[in-house]
Amino acid sequence: MMDAIKNWLQNSYQIVIHSIAFYPVLIGFLFLAISIGMISFDYSAVGKDLKSTYEFLSIKDAETARSILSAIAGGIISLTVFSFSMVMIVLNQAASSLSNRVLDNLIGNRQQQYILGIYIGTIVYAFFILTAIRDAENSLSIPSISTYFAILLTVFDIFLFIYFLHYITQSVKFDVIVSRIYQETKNSIIKNSVEKKENVTFQMPDEKFEIKALQSGVFEGFNITKIRKFCKENDLMIESIHLKGSFVLTGTPIIYTSKPLSDSQIKQLHDYIFLVNRESIEENFTFGIRQLREIAVKALSPGINDPGTANESLKAIFQLFDLYLESELHFLIVDDLNNPIVRLRPIEIEQLFNENILTIWDYGKSDRSIQYQLNVLITQLQRKYPKLVFEQFLIAMKKVNH
Repeated sequence: MMDAIKNWLQNSYQIVIHSIAFYPVLIGFLFLAISIGMISFDYSAVGKDLKSTYEFLSIKDAETARSILSAIAGGIISLTVFSFSMVMIVLNQAASSLSNRVLDNLIGNRQQQYILGIYIGTIVYAFFILTAIRDAENSLSIPSISTYFAILLTVFDIFLFIYFLHYITQSVKFDVIVSRIYQETKNSIIKNSVEKKENVTFQMPDEKFEIKALQSGVFEGFNITKIRKFCKENDLMIESIHLKGSFVLTGTPIIYTSKPLSDSQIKQLHDYIFLVNRESIEENFTFGIRQLREIAVKALSPGINDPGTANESLKAIFQLFDLYLESELHFLIVDDLNNPIVRLRPIEIEQLFNENILTIWDYGKSDRSIQYQLNVLITQLQRKYPKLVFEQFLIAMKKVNH
């Protein structure tokens, strides 16, 4: 029960921190705290002495302070609305020109969330300072330092908006998006290569027992720490049936175990299996390769007709193939004594190639630039790894040439 609650909290935490609203809300509360601190400073003895010593820091009329803060709040609200509109336009353009799958990559971008958060924080700050202004004959009772700080924030927001215009126009470029997906996928492969184990063989007993999925979802592996402990406590070995990134239906076999398990053990084991609604490149590098494939296919569609973007995607995919072959992942999880206890189904390079490159070939086989690019990249890959033979692709090429 506790493991199920922990998994739910972990999933909820991931959903919250990856939400587009997380950092803007967090920054908004930060600015609220800053406004409280500034008002306290304004009404403190130090603040009053500062305003009396330097008259230019003191605003004589409360109405003037209200007018300044009202103008700031209204202006930044307009700036925020315009910025959000630009983000929506960029997302729509990316979805129509590239692929819907790249939207998560753009929405989850931290830079634009920080900028929008600062805008919202400035609005919160201005409104909170407005509530602290009272009509008074003594100018020292007006939060003028806080008002001047709001003016500085506004100037900073204007320069930030200029940067935002540059950033948002750059982030939607095809080569930038392809490069970002490539880098995330590369990091995922490197991260998983840490689990590489030398001179370790995994041998399941001849008699294996199927465990069926209790819910539907995309299989993304196991909670390594928990699964190690579970296998040690129950003297168990586990082998996955599906590849990472495969969708599993409720009631279909998902793993093999070395011995039968009770219903309570099966339920506990499922708490350590990742069945998610949405895939992530971090946990499954093949998802990144598929994103690059979809970008290439969309670019080759008659409506887009952009073989240059398709070629950039092909270069990124073959670099990832090369990195994957160099990594030689074993897809094993071992215990403290280096004995293998869990085996993930290995992903063959031929399968990766056929699923992604053949799909691109089906759309771009009549384009000479795609033919040339594929011929160059495949030739280089086969020279580096002579044992590779992409039979299905060679057959497809012969059909086109004939």
